[in-house]
Amino acid sequence: MSAVSRGQVYLVDDEAAVRDALAFLLGSRGLAVRSFAGGAELLAAVDATPRPLAGVFVLDVRMEPMSGLRVFDELVARRLRNPVLFLSGHGDIPMAVEALKNGAFDFLEKPYSDNALADRIEQALAVDTAMHATDARSAERSARLASLTEREAEVMHRVAAGKLNKVIADELHVSVRTVEVHRARVYAKLGVRSAAEVATVLAG
Repeated sequence: MSAVSRGQVYLVDDEAAVRDALAFLLGSRGLAVRSFAGGAELLAAVDATPRPLAGVFVLDVRMEPMSGLRVFDELVARRLRNPVLFLSGHGDIPMAVEALKNGAFDFLEKPYSDNALADRIEQALAVDTAMHATDARSAERSARLASLTEREAEVMHRVAAGKLNKVIADELHVSVRTVEVHRARVYAKLGVRSAAEVATVLAG
């Protein structure tokens, strides 16, 4: 599996030595890393990146002039749901815990184990990949449902409920043949082959 396919690590730390060491560590795991000296640089890069943005963010808590927590707030404001990991000193733990409550993925207290950090970042990347896959499936489902005509949608809901063609025809005041045609179109547009699968699509 290539680094690109596994997603991107966006690393923000105002200490060049830390950035270089972490970039080397993660690169040795086959991960793609983009390093930034501050939050403003990261946010500019994020704003220039097409959505959906794949990857995870690794933020140092204490940075100037924009703290890691403020960067996190800015990412949230941009409606990004990518996992965020904080690197924090001992005195930063209360702040990091608050960030977890607000949706951060995790925080690691310095000094941290290189392997533990790399493992956790890989876990975060797996979560991000899973979220994007779910979003893609949801978007495809919405597009398929939106492609149905009003009549096809009416037939679809009745098919999902397990109603026979004759019953549907009576309810909609159309011929059984018409229902058969609509049912076939519903199956084709939804990419399914049975009433049970139609019900599954509707259940999301």
